[in-house]
Amino acid sequence: MTQHPESGSRHAGEGSAMTTRATSTSGRNRAAGVALWVVQVVLALVFAFIAFPKMMGDPIAVAPFDLIGLGIPGMVIVGWLEFAGAIALLVPRLCGLAALCLTVLTIGATTLTAVQDPELVAIPAITLVLVSLVAWFRRHDTAELVRTVRR
Repeated sequence: MTQHPESGSRHAGEGSAMTTRATSTSGRNRAAGVALWVVQVVLALVFAFIAFPKMMGDPIAVAPFDLIGLGIPGMVIVGWLEFAGAIALLVPRLCGLAALCLTVLTIGATTLTAVQDPELVAIPAITLVLVSLVAWFRRHDTAELVRTVRR
């Protein structure tokens, strides 16, 4: 039984209903937070996996970069950016900014794949959707990071 603050009367079950609602909301928020971190870990693995051949200058990975005139130097730079983004996705303070930056890189990858290998465009497109969702849900973290840096 809880006491109503205005009337001083007691109502059975009032507190338990409020506690149940608060618990279910916090439980959903916790589950959503865990799911977001799972997506971030998977994306970090994906970006590290696709960055490695580029960072090592793998000749097979050069073709798309030659197509847009970046060649091997551009490929290596993009590989290192993807790898740095993969690591930053796992750092709580940086994950939002990393997702935002990786979204930009993935837009380029999706566009390039659509032109060069249209049958494979689903892979970067799905990655783009996922990394964009992470950027969106971490937007407050990114804004807080920007405020901190500006101080």
